[in-house]
Amino acid sequence: MEAGRVNRRIRVYDRRSENEQQVTGKLLETSGLDFNGFLKILHRKFAIRSHETFVLVTTDRTVLDFDNFEKLQDDSTLHLLQREDQALALATEESITFKPHYNTLIRSGMYEYYASAGQKPLPYTLAELIDNSISATAKNTGVRMIEIRLMFDESLGKPAVIVLDNGCGMTSKQLNNWAVYKLSKFFRDNGTFGSKQEGYVRPDPVPRSLNSDISYFGAGGKQAAFYIGDSARMITKTVGSPDVHELVISKEDFERKEKNKEDVYSGTIKNRKVGDSSHVTKDDERFLRSLIAEESAKESFTAVIIMGVLPDHIRFLKDNFAVWTRQLAHTFHYYIHGVNGKNMSSSSTNSDHLPNIDIQITLREKPPRCPRVMNLREVENDMQTLYINTAADTFEFKAYSEQNTGTVEGIIRYHPFLYDKETYPEDPDADQVSLDDDNDDNESRVLHQARGKRPIFNCFWNGRLIPYTTVSEFDWCSQSKGAKELAECYNRVSGVLFTDDRFTVSTNKLTFIELELILKNKDTIFTRIVNGQAQRSNIQKEFTQWLKNCHEKLDKQVKFMGHMETITRTDVPVKRDQYPWATFSSIEWDGNIYKTGQLVKSQKTQPILYGRVVRFLLYGKHDGNVFATGGLVEVALEPKACYDKIKTIAISKIDKSATDEAIQKNIDKDSAKLPEILKVDWPEGDPWPQNAARMAGSPFGPLQIKILNKKGESISTMPQVSHGAVKKLIIELKVVQHGPKADQEVVSFVAQHSTTWGFWFKKIEKLTDLGKYTLYLNTMLFENNATVFGGKKLPSYKLKFTIIEGRAETFVIGAVSPSLYVGVPFNIPLLLKDGYDHSVTSPPDVKPVLKCRGLDLSYDRVDSSGITFTIFDVKARGKVLNYQQSKTYELRVTMPGLKKDTQTITISLLPGNPHALHVTPADNPITVQNGNPVTFKVEIHDEAGNITAHSKQIVRCQVQGLPLVATDCSTTGAGQLVTKPINLKMIKGEPQNLKVHFEMPSQKKMAKVVRELKVVPSTRVSRMELCSEDDENLMLRNNEKIEWLAGGLLENLFYKLYDEAGREVPPTATIASKIKVNWTGDVNLEDLLKGKLPDLQVPTQVQEARFYQVSYQDQSVSVSFNIVPRPDEPKRLKATVLQSTLKLGEILPGHINLELVDQYDNATKTLTSTCKNHMAVEAEGLDKSAVVFRWQGSSSSVLVTGVRFQSGTPGHREMCFTYKSYVERIIVKVVAGVPAQLKLVSGPEKPLQVLNDQGIATPFLVQLCDEWENPTTDQRVVVELKSSPPTLKVTTAVTSQPVNAEGKASFTVNCLSGPKGYYQLVFKGSLNQKPIPGPSVNLTVIPDPTKPVSLSVEYETNDKLPAGGILPVFSVTVVSDEGGPITTFKPAAVSMFLWKGGPSGKTPPQTAIELKCSKPMQNEKNDRFHFRDKEIPEQVGKYTIQFFLRINKTNVLYSNQIAIHVVANQPVKLAPVSQPPTPVVSYSDVIANRTLVKNMTLRITDSYGNPAGQDLDGEVVISIKNSSGEGNKSLPLFEGKANSLKINLVEGKAHMARLAIMENSPGENGTTYVLLFIPQVSMVPTSLAPFELPFRFFNDSENQRKMSELSRKKDELTTALAKYSDIFSTYSELLSLLTSHHLVASNKEADLRNELNRRNVEIAQSIPDVDRILNQKKMEASHVLRAPRRVCSLRDNFGGQQDVLGMVGHLAFVQDDDAARVISWHIRGDMDCVITNTTAAAMKIFDDTHGSQQVMALDSVYVTPGNRPMPHIRNGRMLFNPSGNPVLARDLLIFPRDQESCNIAFKSILADTILIDDLNSGTNYRKAVVQNRMQCPTILTRQGDRISARGKFGGAQNKAPMNITPLFGAPLPQHYYTLKEHIDLISQHRLTLEKRDQTAKARDEHLKSMKSPEMLQKHQEMELKKKQLEEIERQLVSTPVRPVKRSLENSGEPSSFIAKRTKQRSI
Repeated sequence: MEAGRVNRRIRVYDRRSENEQQVTGKLLETSGLDFNGFLKILHRKFAIRSHETFVLVTTDRTVLDFDNFEKLQDDSTLHLLQREDQALALATEESITFKPHYNTLIRSGMYEYYASAGQKPLPYTLAELIDNSISATAKNTGVRMIEIRLMFDESLGKPAVIVLDNGCGMTSKQLNNWAVYKLSKFFRDNGTFGSKQEGYVRPDPVPRSLNSDISYFGAGGKQAAFYIGDSARMITKTVGSPDVHELVISKEDFERKEKNKEDVYSGTIKNRKVGDSSHVTKDDERFLRSLIAEESAKESFTAVIIMGVLPDHIRFLKDNFAVWTRQLAHTFHYYIHGVNGKNMSSSSTNSDHLPNIDIQITLREKPPRCPRVMNLREVENDMQTLYINTAADTFEFKAYSEQNTGTVEGIIRYHPFLYDKETYPEDPDADQVSLDDDNDDNESRVLHQARGKRPIFNCFWNGRLIPYTTVSEFDWCSQSKGAKELAECYNRVSGVLFTDDRFTVSTNKLTFIELELILKNKDTIFTRIVNGQAQRSNIQKEFTQWLKNCHEKLDKQVKFMGHMETITRTDVPVKRDQYPWATFSSIEWDGNIYKTGQLVKSQKTQPILYGRVVRFLLYGKHDGNVFATGGLVEVALEPKACYDKIKTIAISKIDKSATDEAIQKNIDKDSAKLPEILKVDWPEGDPWPQNAARMAGSPFGPLQIKILNKKGESISTMPQVSHGAVKKLIIELKVVQHGPKADQEVVSFVAQHSTTWGFWFKKIEKLTDLGKYTLYLNTMLFENNATVFGGKKLPSYKLKFTIIEGRAETFVIGAVSPSLYVGVPFNIPLLLKDGYDHSVTSPPDVKPVLKCRGLDLSYDRVDSSGITFTIFDVKARGKVLNYQQSKTYELRVTMPGLKKDTQTITISLLPGNPHALHVTPADNPITVQNGNPVTFKVEIHDEAGNITAHSKQIVRCQVQGLPLVATDCSTTGAGQLVTKPINLKMIKGEPQNLKVHFEMPSQKKMAKVVRELKVVPSTRVSRMELCSEDDENLMLRNNEKIEWLAGGLLENLFYKLYDEAGREVPPTATIASKIKVNWTGDVNLEDLLKGKLPDLQVPTQVQEARFYQVSYQDQSVSVSFNIVPRPDEPKRLKATVLQSTLKLGEILPGHINLELVDQYDNATKTLTSTCKNHMAVEAEGLDKSAVVFRWQGSSSSVLVTGVRFQSGTPGHREMCFTYKSYVERIIVKVVAGVPAQLKLVSGPEKPLQVLNDQGIATPFLVQLCDEWENPTTDQRVVVELKSSPPTLKVTTAVTSQPVNAEGKASFTVNCLSGPKGYYQLVFKGSLNQKPIPGPSVNLTVIPDPTKPVSLSVEYETNDKLPAGGILPVFSVTVVSDEGGPITTFKPAAVSMFLWKGGPSGKTPPQTAIELKCSKPMQNEKNDRFHFRDKEIPEQVGKYTIQFFLRINKTNVLYSNQIAIHVVANQPVKLAPVSQPPTPVVSYSDVIANRTLVKNMTLRITDSYGNPAGQDLDGEVVISIKNSSGEGNKSLPLFEGKANSLKINLVEGKAHMARLAIMENSPGENGTTYVLLFIPQVSMVPTSLAPFELPFRFFNDSENQRKMSELSRKKDELTTALAKYSDIFSTYSELLSLLTSHHLVASNKEADLRNELNRRNVEIAQSIPDVDRILNQKKMEASHVLRAPRRVCSLRDNFGGQQDVLGMVGHLAFVQDDDAARVISWHIRGDMDCVITNTTAAAMKIFDDTHGSQQVMALDSVYVTPGNRPMPHIRNGRMLFNPSGNPVLARDLLIFPRDQESCNIAFKSILADTILIDDLNSGTNYRKAVVQNRMQCPTILTRQGDRISARGKFGGAQNKAPMNITPLFGAPLPQHYYTLKEHIDLISQHRLTLEKRDQTAKARDEHLKSMKSPEMLQKHQEMELKKKQLEEIERQLVSTPVRPVKRSLENSGEPSSFIAKRTKQRSI
């Protein structure tokens, strides 16, 4: 195939005919074709007529045109149709690949379904498939139908799971994308050609993030499918498309492809018409036909069919249908029921308000079972439904985090406590704890914890549940941070968090990655949401207040009365929960009173308890009566004789319906008959008497036991008490063995009662140990194994007996020697035992039998001594392992007559003693080629033929005529003998015979072994010949010298090889690979196989003879020859000039030499003395009359003299010499004359525009010239620079200066200052007071775009600013001098100041609050700074905002001050203008004593107390209620006997002049009531909170007066103490803040000090010392920087341009001088090459320089990745140890920048060039490399030598001169970089010292103010007021009142205050 040509084949299906029968498409080769060429092939292949109309479309119906054709990929599929929308008559197939996206790697650490934290993940795999359907149906306008069909009816095919939706469907390209694992939607290209489809667009924000955007990662669908089953079939269709696309991927297909080594990630998409099921042929897939038949009724759809469903999954889906459907309903609750969830109590059932998503589950099983259908909308017991419908109130909030810009919405729900139960819902899927009274014994702290340890928040992501992530709590809603009195309430809340997709989840959507970490970050801000509005307040205070309100209004509690004491409960297992517990004598619960000593009955306990109340318990320190949601009661169980126990249970478990009579009746029944005695029977006879003796193993029993009461009745349970649980009795049997040291329990059984056998114990056969025993039978309670009940011991029984040894039944084999050898005798000891391992004597006349598989065994005799039996002199023979490795055998010993007569022992058998010598090979004679050694293997065998190893096993081998060789076989028993190479003189190629003898000297008796060798001639190469095919006479002999034309080519050289017998050896691949030539490394192996050598290129230069060699096998056979080059025919005339520079009018110094040379510049010496007459010269301005040609006979050349130029401009002149047909040109340089003018040769680009107050970076370079404008030099000339007009101030280093040695003067303008306008810079020169005119430069002064001059602020001015809300977004732009935005400042440099009041001049006041800039959002412009989500002040009024920019340490910039007006927020409550004192009234006839309120104005306010109802009118209803909420107390009445009043509410205000109670008003003396003001306004969206004012009521005016005065003083003292508390709290918080700042600064300073100390830098403790050290370091660094060092002399005119790295010489530094010299010389031709990143940049330089500058583009350079090892290293080890310190030359380069690009450039330039110390080391290194058969790269030496890659060295061309240019520069010394690090650290240390001192000073000053006399006086005043307040509170509590409840007598019922009366009354 042609280079650069790309294969592209396209498969075309012809579907033009409706009756088309073609099944497969045709594969067309389109490589190199355009669209027209493709159409020609198409017409020919498919016989398309010229007039026929057709259309070509892709599988997703994109019409093919010229542009689209170019984008088609290899193996694309096309349809040939009559029209675009034509249906496919037959299905087509499209080949696809779906290799996993790279996301597979970067996200591969995620947990998948197989790590599911112990949960069943199957429902969540179905949820993944539903996610895809929800996303697919997101744009549906009608019902979004999603259906899961579980096809478990085997009559329809194999089990399958089908997921259907009516979504948008997929094109073939999208289906291909679906198959690619982890191809996220962010990376998908859904169009065939990437043009029709747009990229991913994030949906707009919606409530609860229910945006349907939950098909995300490109992984879940595949994971789910292959978790459920082993294959997935995708069937899909898009709207308007006539085609259905179908794809099948399966585990079976993957495995088949892998086995066949096919592309695993390839497949086929079938494209077919709607409803076509002809391809469904398998019987187990027949259900697909009906599924496909449904397609015709659908515009678009997607069906996922999963087959091969795992049996465990099928079982789970069938058996747990309700469970997993409930979990799915929970997962998608808000998608199904909307943002507010499913509220079953809501009256709104209008389906229009519900989401249009229907998720239906159908489970179809084999008949007669009916299908089960469940719509998830109908599920009523999923957890979200339970939470929503059991909640009584909600708390909404939002979270804002700087780490994540995503949205987080939260809801907390409150589930109240109702007297005796929690309403917090239980999880239907959780394991329910059984009710047991033991559960209450250790109940502590908060009783009946509703939520318990479960986390508060479920977490939803884009509206769907993330099941494995929950958030336990936040600090502000944590019980540990909340009010202790609300501890129980924290467990009555549930919550939900809704986030969008900016918070990352795992690919299977089971867990959030770091949601909790982000939300619990200290920078996260939580804001409460009320009526959709953010409230600016403390979230913890808001939540605590909300929780308190819920507790007070919603919880129904128990009243504890009669406080007794506070105790510590040691029965509570958790130590911290043991104290404090308050005890009470009675409780009031739901209208019932329970007291100490009262009989009670329990409920919901096992068993039901009866007893008397001991006391009531409540956790916490309490004094007096208290309300609580729960508690404990101690119950003494009755009757005591049966129980004798006090039980602690929860109060909620008291049965409120039980009567005393019923309880006492059950207690009486418990006093029934108790157990008395045990009766023991032996059913099988043979009872054991006391002190009996029995043999070991004798059976004991069986035993039948009866428990008799005092009347002799048999019982099995304790007497049953009422309906309580039965207390079963059990019998415990224990057998105890009495030992010399201690008794041991050997048998323990427990028998329960059986209706058939009673208490029965089976036979005991475990009594085998010898000794004395005792049997114990004890009666116990089943529930706790107690042997005492009710203070009485239960009946028992005891029996004593003895066990002795039995008869011999078995034996054990004693210890046998661990090392056994073949043929060496050994003994086997045996120990006889009875049946229970007791030692006994052996029976008489026993003859043991020995057997072992694989061994021959024998023994000599046996002997018995006591209990030991021994088998003597056992011998074993047989095959074992070699090399001294033992082999194990199973040796069976049989003792006839015993019950267990056979035992097995494992023996390890080793080879025996040496017996024979075995030599291989066994051939005789053994044939060997001459010149080769012979190898023999020897083994030493024992008598069984096993290889054996012993000491001194030396085997010797003697070959006739060769030295003796030996090997040591002592270790392994075997060895190898290798003789010296046999080199015999072969005569006429005939073989010769030799004898070989083998013996082992240490074994004299062992027979010797003799072998015969047959030595034959070898076929190795021994001779080589070289000849030429072109010249039959050319035969190159060894060391021959021949003459050849310089630069010529010696071609068609052939070689021949011959062996020892003189036979020609034909070349083979192996032989050819060993042929080496020294003139080239590029050898063609195919030519060598033909005997042809590489062509030899003769050197082009005439010089001494060159050496050449052809060698075979490391030069063991070779032919060498020498070639002497001779010059060719003359090719050109060569001119050599010695001095090429001259001035105008002067004669050229020296002369010019002319000679004739050949094509390689070799002198031919063919000129004659007469040739000078035929020579001529031409040049511009040349004076020919002075030119002379002279003959030089010694060199056969001509000298030219008298060259002079009279006219023309200085510069290079071309001189043209001619001789006959030969022409030669040379260049000479002409120098200019006297200075006459100045010229500007370089400067900044024009037109020149300069920023005001800025300099000109590019210097102006002025050149001194002669009158012809030729540059000249004269350092007496002085040049000066001036401006015109002079209003422009020019700042330069020098205003005048002489020219330099080149005649140039350079001026750098540091600063130009002046008004905007046009100016000139004028240059003038002078020589001896004679002016020299110079140039002028025009420039324009323009504003500086980087200089900030103002701050521009943009915001929405029309927005209202409600108190406590969020300010509009302020966008601040830093405006430059030219009016544009500046984007270089960081957000930290910009601040916002806010203060109350009007503008305050140019800067904000000290009291202003500073707010920081917000974090930029995604895709947000960077030309401005945004201040968003800043809270509006809580108080209404005028405020001012000003923005601030810190330009640097000294310069700042302020914006204009912006006035804003804060208005009230939404009205939420009714409140007084000023808080009235607590009223104290009595039923006196004096109006002042009955007055509740006087001159009080109420107004409607927002949550911050701001007036918010100016546009609201209505009424305020005034009533009185009990402060405790009890409804049975008598309430006071207003004047006129009214229990309520109404007053008008006008413009949000209501005023009351006076409000009083009636004379003789009812009410309880000394009781506190609440005056309730309820606003009734119809214009507000939510009800307004009423104002409550507590007051005290008394029956006598004197007491009322005293209490009124005390209440007034209490209010005053409370207000004063609150102010003191705020002051001291503020001071303490400020102290903590200042202390924290000081600690942070001190720690930072200490860290820097430690770092300086670690680096051995002098450390200063004061700022002046630090400045001193800093200046020293800076001076030292400056000195190092100015020190002379080697620099590159090349001028880089291109560095800094776009995509330009720079010149090679400037890209690297070299530290070593010698290395820099030789490397620079080696690549001298590349030193000025410009390296660019792109070819475009290289071409620009090439064009700009007209091709004179060499360039290299890195995008066109390829180098091998990585670093290859040096030639002397292979596979990580050194082939040889080189001398001279060889290193890669490029490793010595130091790249100051762009290291990666520089590496590529120098890898290309230097390749693998090596640098070594000296030439001798270099040549040795190259020789060693070549000997290891490797190519050696070029070697440079530090002495300046070069050894080329071809091995050439020596001569001027291979020697670097001592002084060369250009050179690589030297890097700055390391000391400079160390100093820079020290300077940076010291500067940081200085800043931290300043910060530490500043913070310490601020803290000390604050401490001083806290300890000032004024503050101490405030403390004393506060303590005094505290004591006064305590005294007043004591008086208020202890003031005696008469317990009289007043009511209206003979006054009738109180009537309400009518509206007409209300208008008449003056309130």
